[in-house]
Amino acid sequence: MSTIRRFQVTFDCAEPERVARFWCEVLGYVVSPPKGFATWDEYDRTRPPEDRGSWCACVDPAGEGPRLFFQRVPEGKTVKNRVHLDVRVGTGLSGAERLAALEAECARLLPLGATRVELLADEYDSCIVMRDVEGNEFCLD
Repeated sequence: MSTIRRFQVTFDCAEPERVARFWCEVLGYVVSPPKGFATWDEYDRTRPPEDRGSWCACVDPAGEGPRLFFQRVPEGKTVKNRVHLDVRVGTGLSGAERLAALEAECARLLPLGATRVELLADEYDSCIVMRDVEGNEFCLD
């Protein structure tokens, strides 16, 4: 039996391209047009009007992180995510140095449309719970 090593993370959302571009800014990813198209807009123009903007994807330009896929769904978000991303900005740091790195990243993401929910901290660890532009939870860790 083979081991699967590649996967993508899929987000249900109302505005796939908007959410994809937010995550590109957070993670340093790039929007990845479908094979055979130079840009996302070029691809979207080939779709029937009712399907335009129904999905979008972004990738890690270094090829290390998973592909992120965003698909339009009719229902809105109603409850807490069962799965979320941890954006690892404080790895290897502790105490005030870790908290400063988390706060700096939080400050960078707020103008992009992120929302700060709460700081979770004790004497051993800390993280900041946030929401993306459509309210999906993620953590700065």
